[in-house]
Formats: sequence, structure tokens, C-alpha cells
Amino acid sequence: MSNNENEMSYDTDDAVKYIRNYLAQDLKDKFSDDDIFYIIDLIDEFYESKGFFNEDLHKDEETVDFDEEELITFVVKNAKKDEVGNFEPDDIVFVVQGELAYCDSLNMFD
Repeated sequence: MSNNENEMSYDTDDAVKYIRNYLAQDLKDKFSDDDIFYIIDLIDEFYESKGFFNEDLHKDEETVDFDEEELITFVVKNAKKDEVGNFEPDDIVFVVQGELAYCDSLNMFD
């Protein structure tokens, strides 16, 4: 079986639950499930804009690097623009790290 066959599929509802559990108690009150779902969408939009989902673009690379600060800035800026929330970068970083931990739990980075 290939690595892809062993991987569990990314499930946004499961990702929201995982991230909610990942957050510190004081942050759980700052983010609704809808906020987390929206942030996951922004993370996906960021990855897409960087070509991370294009396997041909990265077929020769073992890992795909990105700037976490750039991702956080992207999320904060777009949430403000879309009037979804006025999130602080220091809070968003934990949602982003939770999403990355969820992906890692699915062996998506192997």
C-alpha cells in the first residue's frame, strides 16, 4: 500500500474539532467553530495561492516550505477585509499551528 492509501482523508469537521481541542482554554472562547472553519478556508486559499496543491510544481522537492508569518498575516488581513473578525496575529498562530498538527496527525506531510 502506498502512503496515500494509508492516510486518512482530511475532514474539515474533524479539523475544527481537532483545532478546538488544540487551543488553550482562553482561546477557545475567542473562536467559534464557524471562525475556525473560516480560518481553515483561508489557510487553504493561502496554500492554493502559493501552488502547494500543485504536485507537478513540487514533485522534485521533499518538503514544501512556507512562511508561517506570511500565512498568519494573510488570515488576519482577509478576516478583517471580509468583516469576519478582527483577530490578533498572536491568537491566529495557535489556530494555524492546530491546523498543521491536524494535517500532521493524518501523515499529510510524509
